Amino acid sequence: MVQTVTKTAVKVKNKNAKMYKKRGDSSLWWMYLPSLLIVCLFIVFPFIDGIRISFTNWNGFSQTYSYIGFDQYKRMFSDPDTWLVVKNTLLYGIGSTILQNIVGLGYALLLNQNLKIRSLTRTIIYLPVIISPLIMGYIWYFFFAYNGGALNDLFVLFGSEPVNALGNPAVNPYIIVFVNTFQFVGIAMIIYLAGLQSISKEYYEAANIDGANSWQKFKAITIPLLMPSITINLVLNIIGGLKLFDVIVALTNGGPGNASQSMSTFMYNLYFSRQDAGYAATQGVLMALIILVISMAALLYFKRKEVEA
Repeated sequence: MVQTVTKTAVKVKNKNAKMYKKRGDSSLWWMYLPSLLIVCLFIVFPFIDGIRISFTNWNGFSQTYSYIGFDQYKRMFSDPDTWLVVKNTLLYGIGSTILQNIVGLGYALLLNQNLKIRSLTRTIIYLPVIISPLIMGYIWYFFFAYNGGALNDLFVLFGSEPVNALGNPAVNPYIIVFVNTFQFVGIAMIIYLAGLQSISKEYYEAANIDGANSWQKFKAITIPLLMPSITINLVLNIIGGLKLFDVIVALTNGGPGNASQSMSTFMYNLYFSRQDAGYAATQGVLMALIILVISMAALLYFKRKEVEA
């Protein structure tokens, strides 16, 4: 009799647990709904509409336009400016990512030590992140500007000729990479610092017993256990660098000509300056595909490198 009652109670308990779990899952999906609607409204639908516009000759303002098939895509792949801005975009994305991660990791390793001014140093390094990228670009513009720039004032002071760094197509893309790295290296530093502080000291103590030096500990312990932080930083930096816009507008406005244009600034000029919205949308589709392929490839590759702590 007791066993029967017990079995019945267990069945009722399990049934109630399943019903509660089902209700919980249902309520959780309702909580996702507002975010899902926002993503669809401001990202998914505009992207789909952008793909539709890429098959038209719309100028961005007229009420009438025609569907022209793949003509815009043929034009894009035969346009030399396309490959120039793709090259610049890859330079901004990959170059900034490499520098931000190397410098950010270096800062994090330094600040992971017992320094007296660690909090102040961390604040100073992170401070540029909270400044608008457009404002940051203008701050550095007045440093590199040909007329009245701080750098050229120093050159003249020491008897050298002023240089037009922002007007030199061979130099200005690297200045843009530097400024973007300077501003956002603090984010990489914070993520790496959090990752370093989550690594147990027992691993390093065991390595000391085995007689490992600093480089061996860094290579065999720090890097493998820091891989989740590396993955996060790489993906965020790649996406941010590939869609770089504000800093370019402030420093060079894409010039001279299209020498320092990214795909973002090139699309902006196509739409508003040339009134060529259909072609701008085509460039946007290409940029989205490039960001998707590179970021997903980086994510999948580095996810495989992660190890359990």
